[in-house]
Amino acid sequence: MRRVAYFFGGAAAAGAGTYVVVYLYRWQWQRAILCGVLLLVVEVLLLGIVLLGRLARIEERMRDADRRQEDVLARLREKEAPSGTGGGRFRWLDDEPASPTYVFVPVLMVTGVLLSGLAWLVQRIAAATARPTAERRLAGRLSVLAAPDPDGGTDLDDLPPPGAPRDRARTLRVLAAGVVGSALLAALVVGLADLTQTREEEASDSEATSLLLRVDMRGTDMTAERQSLAARQLWERCRDSTSVPLNRASLGELGDGLFAGVVRPALGDHDRMRLRGCLEDTGLDRTRLTVVGIGDADADDS
Repeated sequence: MRRVAYFFGGAAAAGAGTYVVVYLYRWQWQRAILCGVLLLVVEVLLLGIVLLGRLARIEERMRDADRRQEDVLARLREKEAPSGTGGGRFRWLDDEPASPTYVFVPVLMVTGVLLSGLAWLVQRIAAATARPTAERRLAGRLSVLAAPDPDGGTDLDDLPPPGAPRDRARTLRVLAAGVVGSALLAALVVGLADLTQTREEEASDSEATSLLLRVDMRGTDMTAERQSLAARQLWERCRDSTSVPLNRASLGELGDGLFAGVVRPALGDHDRMRLRGCLEDTGLDRTRLTVVGIGDADADDS
């Protein structure tokens, strides 16, 4: 399931990043911003998946350490109470004397009872006042010396010995991947900067540049007057998107949602791309403007 999430997340990030570059090249800033936001969302999602996986592995290691600590603690407690003695703490009281002692037997018995009672009292006081964290702390320190779980985990034979040199082939692969990734990223940044920079346009022999536009609007109340108003709003907004100010730019209505625009002086290739990208970018609600055609026009053209 995690691999499927990585696959779809990576595909979505690659698509969003590609369209960010495409829209930046086309000078369509609104669409580039939307794709950039989508790219950030996908990256945060992938980062969250990676962090959740790391946290799950950390929790599993902590549970494994707790299990080892409990095992070591149980062994320590088993050492405190030896088995096979019926729970007695003073085995010498149960031993029968090898020879009759007559007078000393009552004395030994009374002394043993007194010592046993004193030891029991000391044990009770110590159990009531001692903190159980000491045993757990000791078990936690000894858990690192416990054998690994044979059911799950890495076999000790598969691990490299301590102090062994790292695999050179793996190091070279990681280094080569880093160099190639850095080179591709640098090429992307330099290429995008070269494509989107403002250049000095060459002089054109044509008198003007003409554009044929189509305005599509959604909704039942979108009349011809609203189409004309939307077209003129977009036209006026994009008049300052080129390197040359469009002081002499006119827009006429042809009917059926078609409009003709004329710009003087004629625009170069880079300014055409900038003007087209601004006009076709998302600017008005429920309105889409499409540049049907763009070309140069001479003075004798009708």
